[in-house]
Amino acid sequence: MRFTSEQRLDGVVLEREFTLGEVPGILWTPEDESASEPAPLILLGHPGGLHGMYPRLAARARHSVAEGFAAATIELPGSGTRPRLPAVEEARADLRRALKAGEPVDDGIVERLVLPLVDKAVPEWRTVLDALLTLPGIGGPVGYSGGVTAIGIRMAVAEPRIAAALLFAGSYVPRATFEEARRVAVPLLVLLQWDDEGNDRQLALDLFEAFGSAEKTLHANMGGHTGVPQFEGDDAGRFFVRHLK
Repeated sequence: MRFTSEQRLDGVVLEREFTLGEVPGILWTPEDESASEPAPLILLGHPGGLHGMYPRLAARARHSVAEGFAAATIELPGSGTRPRLPAVEEARADLRRALKAGEPVDDGIVERLVLPLVDKAVPEWRTVLDALLTLPGIGGPVGYSGGVTAIGIRMAVAEPRIAAALLFAGSYVPRATFEEARRVAVPLLVLLQWDDEGNDRQLALDLFEAFGSAEKTLHANMGGHTGVPQFEGDDAGRFFVRHLK
């Protein structure tokens, strides 16, 4: 892992950009690293495009660090400055055509769009996690927070160091992912925007029902995709404090 830049946020958060192989990412840690115990780590998921997502990611990271966690994110395959994935780009174009024509998005498009991304992103996340946990001041347990939903589900199933997950309902989920959801066992908090114009609400509810976790909580709020109430950040903090500390 090679750190390429660093800056201080609010005088209390150290933000460092890094690369690991071809994967760029950002790590946020408390500026004061004198704590006697390593900070638990929260992996911040997002739909891709670190530059565009940065303001929201940095806000989430600040909140995590204020709760005593380290936080990290990576650029997804095929996003930002990374090489495009031709099959995913083709599926994305088919998705846009279907939406523009007012047609339903069929399962085939969703599978071609999401499954290759999950298959490539999850091994990258796990490799980055290996490197992060060798850094001073960072330790387990580990939480996963955010989208893409199918990536979060695969991480919760495949990565034994994930102790709790917060998922944002609202991204396309292949039907095959429902089988993985039944194998999720970690505590879950799922956020659903009831009026999300791009979200199949019933599919999101069916997915929540499919999760195999003994502890799973759904928070549904009125509003569109980007209208998640600010108080949900506080609830997310309490959720991770319960399960990571």
